[in-house]
Amino acid sequence: MKAIVVGGGIGGLAAAVSLRRVGWEVVVHERAAAFGEIGAGVGVMPNALRALSWMGLEDEVRRLGTPRVSGGVRASDGRWLVHLPDVGQQKIIAMHRADLHGVLLRALPPEILFNDSEVTSVEELDADLVVAADGIGSRLRAELLPGAPGPVYAGATAWRGVAPGPYDLPITQTLGPGGEAGVLPLGDGRVCWYVARVAPAAADLDPVALFAGWHDPIPELVASTPDVIRHDIHHLPPLPTFVSGRVALLGDAAHAMVPYLGQGACMALEDAVTLAVVDGDLARYDALRRSRAQAVWRGSRIAGRLGIELTSPVALALRNFAFRALPPSVAVRGMTRFASWEVPTAGGR
Repeated sequence: MKAIVVGGGIGGLAAAVSLRRVGWEVVVHERAAAFGEIGAGVGVMPNALRALSWMGLEDEVRRLGTPRVSGGVRASDGRWLVHLPDVGQQKIIAMHRADLHGVLLRALPPEILFNDSEVTSVEELDADLVVAADGIGSRLRAELLPGAPGPVYAGATAWRGVAPGPYDLPITQTLGPGGEAGVLPLGDGRVCWYVARVAPAAADLDPVALFAGWHDPIPELVASTPDVIRHDIHHLPPLPTFVSGRVALLGDAAHAMVPYLGQGACMALEDAVTLAVVDGDLARYDALRRSRAQAVWRGSRIAGRLGIELTSPVALALRNFAFRALPPSVAVRGMTRFASWEVPTAGGR
C-alpha cells in the first residue's frame, strides 16, 4: 500500500515515520526548498511522548530535551500563582522545534523525501492514501471540503525566539492583563520563549515596549534575541470531518488551534500514530481523532478566555486567587488532563 504525505513539517514527517512502521510505502512532498522547521520552543507533553515512544523515537527526544526542572504559572509582576518543583522530563520535555523536526527527519530515508515539490490538487497524486499535512492554510482541505470554514484570526499576536543565554530558568507560563508569556529552557543554556498580546490583526507593535514592565527575565529575553518571529494567531473552526475519500487531514490542516494549552504539535503526533494504527481505515481515523482534537481545540479556547483575554482588574484578581488556592496536585491534573491520551489499539479505541 502506498501513501503520499503532503507537507514536511512535524505532523507530515511523523505520519511518514508511523506509516512506514506498519509497512506502508511512503513518500513525502514538501513545497519549501528544503526540509526544516522554523519557530522556537515546543513542549513535548506526555501524550506526545507516548506517540514518539510508539514510533521508537522517545530516547532520542529525551536525549535532546531539557533535563528536569521546576516550573509553574506566574503573574506578570513575578508572583507565583502555581509553583511546581517537579516538572520537566516527567511532565514536559522542552526542546527546540527544529530539534524535534530533526529527530523525525533522521528516522526517514532521504530517497522518500521530495522538497521544492508543491502539490495543488489531490488529482495529481497516485496513492492508496493521501495525508494532507499542509498546514492551517491547506490547499487540499480547501479542495476537498469547499464549504468548510477557513482560518479565523483569534484576536492576538505572538512573538517567539531563542535567547542565547546562558540561563538557568524554570519552565514557566506568565499571565498578565491582555497578554501572556512562556519560557522553555533548553539543555545548552539557551531559552525558547514566546510572548503574546491581544491586538488587532497586523497591528504595529513593539514587543520590547509591550513587555518591558513584566517580571525578569522576560524583558531581557525579548530584547536580547537577535531573530524574533512574529505571527498573528489564527485557528481553524471545527470541521465536519477529517477525511474525504482516500485523503486524511492531519495536524493544523485538520484542527489548527490557539496555542494556550501547548498542544498543537502534540495533536499532530497523536494524529500520525493513530493513522498508522488504523492502517488506512479512514472512517475509524476520523472517529478517533475528530472528537479528541476538537475537545482540545475547545480547551485551548477556554484557556485563552481565562488567560490572555482577561483584561479587567477584577477578573484578573479572581483568576489569580483561584490559581493560588489550588493545591499543587490539583493544578498538575488541571494542566495535564489533556495529555492523558494513550495510543489506541489496533482493534479498539
